[in-house]
Amino acid sequence: MNILVTGCKGQLGREVQRLALSHPTHHYIFTDVEELDITDANAVDTLMEREAVDCVINCAAYTAVDRAEGDEAKAQLLNATAPGFLARAVAQRGGAMIHISTDYVFDGTAHTPYTEDRPVCPVSAYGRTKLAGERAVVAACPRSVILRTAWLYSPYGNNFVKTMMRLGCERDELGVIFDQIGTPTYAADLAKAVFAILEQDMVPGIYHYSNEGVTSWYDFALAIHRLAGIVTCYVRPLRTAEYPTPAVRPAYAVLDKTKIKNTYHIHIPHWYDSLRECIEILQK
Repeated sequence: MNILVTGCKGQLGREVQRLALSHPTHHYIFTDVEELDITDANAVDTLMEREAVDCVINCAAYTAVDRAEGDEAKAQLLNATAPGFLARAVAQRGGAMIHISTDYVFDGTAHTPYTEDRPVCPVSAYGRTKLAGERAVVAACPRSVILRTAWLYSPYGNNFVKTMMRLGCERDELGVIFDQIGTPTYAADLAKAVFAILEQDMVPGIYHYSNEGVTSWYDFALAIHRLAGIVTCYVRPLRTAEYPTPAVRPAYAVLDKTKIKNTYHIHIPHWYDSLRECIEILQK
């Protein structure tokens, strides 16, 4: 297949590029904003035709959650309108699309892991635009897979793991939220799931993917410092109310992965094991 990968300079996009080296049966077209403006429908159509694209892996997104509260129009453009352009263009060629979404489509008031059929109710601009993107992709491309994920990190870009490692070395004390619960997702593991879908008969639908296990941001930070060997920084638990942000975060963001495991027969590592792997890479 000819596979278009958008957002190739982001956390997931970088991991997809790395894994593509071990999947040489396909031809990949890696793009970021410099190579393709996905908000330009004509540019999308032109590239699809020129490269004879069979499948799109859309890793591009507006992910500045707090900034989106004051810039929802731009977030809507990148998270909803542009994915719709990609989905329509590849569907016209009879192709398929894998689109990355988020736990923010839920309001976070549950107490058991979210299954794919639970009612959606985003409480932030970011969540609203990502939900609109899901719906645009599904409406335009019958052969689409939506992958909802949460708490993404990697050795690349800006993320919680790298921030905690940096601040742990710079500060004697650090406050981290303890009453928001979820599961970290190592981008390399998510990329493996993407390729597992590509290498099998694609079953369209919405799927959840994060690593196994459950933790809080506070316990995640403690684990990061433990694995990184940071012992000079005291991590203090904070309530969400003590750290107000423009966007409301889901208090509970645990995703049920039963559907993707049963459909694609994939093994999902525990978050702590994957965190260890990432930190070992960062410390090389």
